[in-house]
Amino acid sequence: MSSLSKPATALLLMAFASLVALPALAAQPKAVAQAPAQKVSMLGGKFSFTLPNGFTATPLSAGEVDQGTAGASGTMYSNATTRTVVIAAENTLVGGANVKDNDAAFLDATFADFAVQKTKALPDAKILGEQSLTQKATGLGLRRLDTKATQGGGPTLDTTLIAASGTRMAVVQIISRASDQVGHEALVKQIASGK
Repeated sequence: MSSLSKPATALLLMAFASLVALPALAAQPKAVAQAPAQKVSMLGGKFSFTLPNGFTATPLSAGEVDQGTAGASGTMYSNATTRTVVIAAENTLVGGANVKDNDAAFLDATFADFAVQKTKALPDAKILGEQSLTQKATGLGLRRLDTKATQGGGPTLDTTLIAASGTRMAVVQIISRASDQVGHEALVKQIASGK
């Protein structure tokens, strides 16, 4: 694994550690009053998107040095009605690396390692697709990985978006019930487009 891609793996592991909340989310009663739409901003504002009504935010535990996640920060956004989870995590690149907003070499290497680690972390994970994207408004490069796996006690759709800018990288993971393919794809497009 390249030294630049280690932060992606560390962020992936940080995101997977937060998935213990999925079974609890499935058991939550529907909220009486829906939470308002929330603006999420990452990479110094270069990767921003708005989550629709109904998502509540829970900060993730701070990263740890021995796990390679020191300096990582993140938030889990969950919607009890749709049983959808969005995990947004960010970390500093190792070794003082500094990358462009659409650094294809960095994104491709990181993405390749990330896909391998993801299929190892979830034994029944099936890769459905991979895509390279560029946000029109910002020029920020993204890599998208779509998988299907069993998480939180049932089949799920999982899309992970990876981006980097300067000395920081971001990983956004969108997890939905496998039966909600239309809702999942709509939310992924909204996040990836920066809207």
